[in-house]
Amino acid sequence: MITKTEVHDITTPTGVMRTTLYRPDSKGQFATIIFYSEIFQQTAPIARSAAILAGHGFVVLVPEVFHELNPIGTVLAYDEAGKDKGNADKWAKPLEQHDSDTQALVDFARAQSFCSDKVGAMGVCIGGHLAYRAALNPDISGAFCLYPTDIHSNTLLCQTGNDSLTRSGDIKGELVMVFGKQDPHVSKEGRKLIYQQLEQVNANFTWLEVNAQHAFMRDEGERYDAAIALQMYLQSVAFFQRVLN
Repeated sequence: MITKTEVHDITTPTGVMRTTLYRPDSKGQFATIIFYSEIFQQTAPIARSAAILAGHGFVVLVPEVFHELNPIGTVLAYDEAGKDKGNADKWAKPLEQHDSDTQALVDFARAQSFCSDKVGAMGVCIGGHLAYRAALNPDISGAFCLYPTDIHSNTLLCQTGNDSLTRSGDIKGELVMVFGKQDPHVSKEGRKLIYQQLEQVNANFTWLEVNAQHAFMRDEGERYDAAIALQMYLQSVAFFQRVLN
C-alpha cells in the first residue's frame, strides 16, 4: 500500500509529545500500532520500519519517547555522544510517564476518523520494553517486543513495585517476545527470568530467540541482519493482522 506521513503534537500530562504518523493513503479505518523507538528517537531506520508496517494496512504512531527531556524534533546520532545522551534520558524518565504517554497515544488514535478502535504496540531495544509496558494498558490488544532491555534488571526509574517485570501479571493482551542470543544487553539469565515470570503469571505469549545481536533490526550498522529482520516484519504483520482485526 502507498502510505503518507503526518506530524502531530500530542498533549500529555508531562508536556507536548511530537508524534509522527504513518498511514495508508486510502480511505477506510485501520488498526493502530504504537511503534516505540530506541533511545535515539525517530532515526531514519525507525522511520523506515514504521513505513513498512503502515504499508501493510496499519496506522503507525512513532512518539518521541523522551519528549520531556529534549527539544521537539530531537534525533540522536548513532555515536557515543548520542548513546550517552539517550541512556541518560532512559534512566531519567519514570515508567509512570511512559504510561501516561501510552494513554495519550491511545486516546489520540481513537479520536481519528481513519483509525479503528484496535491498538497494538511494537518496539525495539528500550522501545521493546515500552511496548511490553504499554501492554499493561487494557486498551492494548497485543505487543510485539524486539530485544527489550531493562525488563529483567529493573533499572528504569519507577515507583516501588511498579516495575514492568513485577507487573507482568497485569498484561491481558497477547505478547511476542523476541531476543537475540548474542545480545549482550539481555543475558541468558535475564531472558530466563522474564520467561519464568511470564510462565508464572500464565501470560499469553510467544517466545523467540534468534541467532542475532542487539539491534539486528536496525538497517544501519554492522549488527543488521536483513534475513532475520525480514522474518520479524512478516511475523509482526501477521501477528497484528490477527490480534487487531
